[in-house]
Amino acid sequence: MEARGFAIATVVAVAAGGALAGCGGDDDGAPAEVCVVAPGDGPAAPTSGPLCRRLSTYRLFADVPGQVPAAGVEPFDLTTPLFSDYTDKLRFVHVPAGGVMQWHDVDSLAMPVGTILVKTFAYAVDRRQPAAGRRLLETRLLVRMDDGWKAAAYTYGDDDGDAELAIAGDLIDTEWIHDDGQVRTNRYAVPNVNQCANCHAEHDEVVGPLGPKARHWNRVQPGGSENQLARFVALGWLAGAPDAAAWPRTPVWDDDGDGTLDGRARGWLDVNCAHCHNPRGAARTSGLDLTPTQTDPVQYGVCKPPVAAGAGSGGRRYSIVPGQPDESILIYRLEATAPDVRMPELGRNLVHVESVAVLRAWVTALPGTCATAAPAP
Repeated sequence: MEARGFAIATVVAVAAGGALAGCGGDDDGAPAEVCVVAPGDGPAAPTSGPLCRRLSTYRLFADVPGQVPAAGVEPFDLTTPLFSDYTDKLRFVHVPAGGVMQWHDVDSLAMPVGTILVKTFAYAVDRRQPAAGRRLLETRLLVRMDDGWKAAAYTYGDDDGDAELAIAGDLIDTEWIHDDGQVRTNRYAVPNVNQCANCHAEHDEVVGPLGPKARHWNRVQPGGSENQLARFVALGWLAGAPDAAAWPRTPVWDDDGDGTLDGRARGWLDVNCAHCHNPRGAARTSGLDLTPTQTDPVQYGVCKPPVAAGAGSGGRRYSIVPGQPDESILIYRLEATAPDVRMPELGRNLVHVESVAVLRAWVTALPGTCATAAPAP
């Protein structure tokens, strides 16, 4: 594997009660901070201290290149996923033996210490032909420790048999054949540790999961026929769920037959933007609330002037102008690629053309008009 960032020797720590697999240490092999996971064959995570240098230490996959999960690791997906420059994403969760996730109607499910959330990013060789294979880029982990969640990215380099911790992030030059048969390229950005926290601190600067919300998980499990929430209830991994008829659900953003245009557009904004644009999020000072529970159109942007002017507004007066997507700051920023203008700020270099088309249609269909002039920010 290509070395990334720093060299740390893998060590094995022996403690009273048995051998513990660890990773960490200095270049000369002397232990520094040591990542400690329980011994055995199944998946496991440290519950305190640092995360591990090698992805393989967690024993999450039976086959890393094929992304085949080990026993005790379940695949999942979201009804509407976050856009990340047209990468494929494979998601998994491990809940430790005896641990239980707790239901929440709106926020992410509460998860026990020892839980590992896994998300692998890859580019298909040819998006028209899935059988042509894919290039693994990184696997991101969220690990629930005694003192909260810890996030990290692991990059594969030239060897997809294992991945190495990338504390400082990385830039990876990539190419693939797109849906239209044309070769596309991207300098894919692997986030550093601080950037992980920027997105995952959804409320009050506390790092936590974003995707594992009941409304996003209410769908059939990848490769199966069973509803994911029902599957986790049956496994004994999820407690407190109401009757299935009461489960909330985010519509699939690009399925015209799934719910309303308003529901699909706002569901996409929920997944892609609301982790910052909520009353307790990193972008709360903007006054823009893109959570699906917000029912005041002004609060989610309709005829709302920006808090601050500048390049981000593109000379436009309101976040959303009903019937006029070209005059809406929201659309302008989703179509931008300049780092100081685009939204979301992190996680994308490219424009998600297909979702922007849905959001344009949504703005066009919104009723009403805005004042001809807005107060200067």
